[in-house]
This record gives sequence, C-alpha cells and structure tokens, in this order.
Amino acid sequence: MRRRGFLGALLSHAVLLGGAVLMAAPFLWMLLTSIRPPEEVFGTVFNLIPTRFAGYENYRVALTESNLPRALLNGVIVCLGILVVQLLFAIPAAYALAKLKFRGREWLFGLVLFGLCVPIQVPALPLYLGLAQAGLLDTFFALMAPFFLTVFGMFLFRQFFRGYPDEVLDAARLDGMGEFEIVWRLATPAALPAIAAFSIFSVVAHWNDLYWPLIVVTSAERSVPSLAILAFRDSETGGNYGALMAAAAITTAPLILGFFAARRAFLRGITMTGPR
Repeated sequence: MRRRGFLGALLSHAVLLGGAVLMAAPFLWMLLTSIRPPEEVFGTVFNLIPTRFAGYENYRVALTESNLPRALLNGVIVCLGILVVQLLFAIPAAYALAKLKFRGREWLFGLVLFGLCVPIQVPALPLYLGLAQAGLLDTFFALMAPFFLTVFGMFLFRQFFRGYPDEVLDAARLDGMGEFEIVWRLATPAALPAIAAFSIFSVVAHWNDLYWPLIVVTSAERSVPSLAILAFRDSETGGNYGALMAAAAITTAPLILGFFAARRAFLRGITMTGPR
C-alpha cells in the first residue's frame, strides 16, 4: 500500500511538473528571445542561450521607440477603474442574491447565469453607437463603461456569501445595523479572499483585452498595453523580434508579479467560492 501510494504521488507530481513546464515554456522562450540579437532570432544555428547578450538594446528600443510607457500607465488606470466600480456594484448585488429573501431572487440569479453566456461581441455595436452619439469615444470612460457590471463577479461573490454564517448577520441586525452597513463592515472584509481572486481575473482580462480598445480608441494617448504592442509590431519593418518580445515581457511582468504577490489569497478565494 505504501509503495502504491508512493507511485501514485510520484505520477501525480510528474504530471503536474510536465504541465508546469509546458505552461512556462512560452514565457521562457519570450524572455530568451527578448535578449537575443536580431541575427540569432532567425539564424541557421539554434542556440538555446544567446551567444551575444542584446537585452539592453532590445528593451531600450521597446521603451523608447514605442508608446509602451504611456500605454502601461493607461492600462493601470483602466484596470483599476473597472475593478473599483465592479466591486462597488457586484458585492451588494451578490449579498442580496445570497442572503436577502425577496420574490424573484432565483429568477434574477438565473439572469446572472445567463449573462455569463453573453460575450462582449454581442452588445458591442449598440455600445459603440451609444458612446459615439454621446461623444465619448477615445476616452477612459469608453474603455471602462461596458465592464462596470460584471455577472461573473456577482456569481463569484454570491457563492462566497452563501457560506457566510446567518447567525452573524442576525446578530448585527439586532444591534441595529442596516443591510448596507452589514455589507461593507462585515461581509466585505470577510470576502477579501474572494475579492483577491476576482481582482486577478478582472485585471488579467482587461489588461490583455484587445477587442474593445481596438474599437473605441483612435489616438496614441489612450492606448492600452495590447494596442501598444500591436502598433509596435506594425511599426517594426525590420523584423526586430527581440525588441517585440522585450515589449511583450514588459507588459506581462506586472501580471506575473501581481499573481505571485496575491497567490495565497487567490487560492483561498477559489477554494472558498465553490458550489454550496
């Protein structure tokens, strides 16, 4: 039995290690390409480690000959703006769906589940026409507004709040606390793991989004990281893939660092928001 358990653990760890290597391989290739000189990217002789270090040159080109620094700042503004408004709407709505009893609650939750099936491409045209008529194209508001209401966030927080003890809520009501006070003073601090998990999902999704910014952004001053990478690729007529991979590494680094900083809270939030 011990030998069988050891073999099972060894096999599971081997599978996980193989999956980790498979997932990390593109990032490793991106980093190695970002420090290669142009002649080695498409050279006839393949070297895993570059024979000449060209990282300084590639990263300098990526930062000085593109709109990447401004796009990174715009990406931070857009992602944080979307996240803050999403939390302000999703947390009270999820609390109401999980803990308040009212007629039609299950129907409303069904609409939330239905909303998970609707991609942004479906309402893109009416959203664009509305923003165009209001003169709001090429603004931060146009980049953020379609994502202020998040059905995924409502679903995630609703699953978390369903496991919150009703006795604590009843005691708070007996002490004279209102529902909004309960939401922000009791439920929200307890939901910090779920908030961390949702924040990572939200920031990654909108940091990497290209579809909607490509529609509403028309100037370099409002470019986000995905648009900056696209414009930099189009401007690279000499095939400088080292600089392009350097730009990709710069835009990916904040996401990786943010995930490692919040990985424990992220894992707790995922495990605490399962089916109930």
